[in-house]
Amino acid sequence: MNFITDPLKYEFFVHGIMAASLVGGICALIGVYIVLRRMSYIGHGLSHAVFGGAVVSTVMQWNFYIGAGTWGFLSVLLINAVARKKKVGADAAIGVITTASFAVGVAIISRYRKFTKSFEATLFGNILGVTTEDLWIIAIVVLVSALLIFVFYRQFLFTTFDAEVARIYGVPVDWVERLFSLILASVIIVSMQVMGVTMIAAGIIMPAVTARVLTDNFNKMVFLSVLLGILGGTLGMYTSFYFDVSSGATIVLVAAGFFVIAYLYQMMREKFWAFKQARDVPVLKEETPTHIHLHDESHSGFYHVHEHSHEKSEDQE
Repeated sequence: MNFITDPLKYEFFVHGIMAASLVGGICALIGVYIVLRRMSYIGHGLSHAVFGGAVVSTVMQWNFYIGAGTWGFLSVLLINAVARKKKVGADAAIGVITTASFAVGVAIISRYRKFTKSFEATLFGNILGVTTEDLWIIAIVVLVSALLIFVFYRQFLFTTFDAEVARIYGVPVDWVERLFSLILASVIIVSMQVMGVTMIAAGIIMPAVTARVLTDNFNKMVFLSVLLGILGGTLGMYTSFYFDVSSGATIVLVAAGFFVIAYLYQMMREKFWAFKQARDVPVLKEETPTHIHLHDESHSGFYHVHEHSHEKSEDQE
């Protein structure tokens, strides 16, 4: 028990583990929608775009969260606007806008060198420097973001799987995407001090990808992803404390470890079932035509595939 309780004697560690758990959980929740949209690059790109806003906010002496958040939200709107052009894809739009924004931040740092230390913390994280005020801001963003996702659950789900069909059914896709962009930008802002700009994308993507490996059910995927995010933040903090390494990097490495375990488990499970089926059916039947029917189970948010074989009758033969 001393292994668990000893670090809790330090206030900075208590603040850090609370921030890591909250950020880990909300990043994992957002990550589910990003992974299912196959937009993993948006987290990485937006975190770099927000860095430019963080630098500008500090130099101009604006409120960090308001300035960086506004910059991030405008960056997403600009990405969406450019990506709608037929000749420019979403990946290209993200590459141009986010790298330009990041370059703005680097250029300003090179001009005002007195800010170098604070921006190193922004790049690589400084979770042990989280204050009570920071914790309140993180908690508010987590609560509001989770509440919005719960309230607009169906709209987010519908838009995630098929935006065009959602538009036909009257879902305001453009507004839903703007709301999601605002949530994503807010989450990235409060995550910067915990994991740093360079690690945020991994914190968003890894728990969701790990959950996706383990299940095909949307609700289970959300639950597993959030659980892995919180657990990864907690274990990462303890590991970084005892090994005296970067907290943000350790949290990401723990999340990567979860993914490796899940992948190996799923691979062994598939091999076991393949072996079991081969043992139970020693004689192969003549291959028959197969019709695949997709049954939409809207309560889970996934399509399940069922195959029905039709044996040839004697008359058909």
